[in-house]
Amino acid sequence: MSYSSHPPASTGPPEYVLLPLPEEVDVANAFELLPLIMAGAGTLSHASRTLVLDLTRTRFMDSQGIRLINQVRRGLPPGVRLHLVATPGGVVGRLLELTGLRRDVPVYDNAAEAVGAAVPS
Repeated sequence: MSYSSHPPASTGPPEYVLLPLPEEVDVANAFELLPLIMAGAGTLSHASRTLVLDLTRTRFMDSQGIRLINQVRRGLPPGVRLHLVATPGGVVGRLLELTGLRRDVPVYDNAAEAVGAAVPS
């Protein structure tokens, strides 16, 4: 899994880390994804930092995918926010709505919106 980040104007950790998730997030790979995601989040260590999980390529996600997102959310360092990107009307977007996760984590229609909300103006 590769990720991209945006450094702040001064030296220090990036303003955000954007992690694209695979086409399927389920019982077969959720356990392996958690340490990779948390390693990316590890570069975010102070307030006003954001981890963006991009689920736009994800076509299938089961309950282990929802569990993974909750584990990530609970495991983030203090002050680090989680944003999700999901295709509007897609399977993942509907699953986030049905499970109530959308109420707890901001969900954006595309990565540009999620990153825009992550980077201070």
